[in-house]
Amino acid sequence: QVLLVESGGGLVQAGGSLRLSCAASGLTFSNYVMGWFRQAPGKEREFVAAISSSGGRTYYADSVKGRFTLSRDNGKNTVYLQMNSLKPEDTAVYYCHTRSTWYNYWGQGTQVTVSS
Repeated sequence: QVLLVESGGGLVQAGGSLRLSCAASGLTFSNYVMGWFRQAPGKEREFVAAISSSGGRTYYADSVKGRFTLSRDNGKNTVYLQMNSLKPEDTAVYYCHTRSTWYNYWGQGTQVTVSS
């Protein structure tokens, strides 16, 4: 059973930083692309960032490019989303994601709130 557990969310002032973590279990972690999505109140869930299975390639939404950095530690089955220069519009529930050929896996989400 694949399990994704996020941590690291919280309340931060605009301009501040947070680091989210996602610990994965129940899968051969180093074989999977990992990603983060977010969902703000009243809005659809949107892509934030993804990282290749080896960690050699990363992809970012335009809205976070240059401010967020995604990395992974395959020895610890964990991905990290470093979020700098946070803005109030970054406020959302952040979800860790991966997928197999037939199924999408999601974590339970962690709340990030950025005050102005």
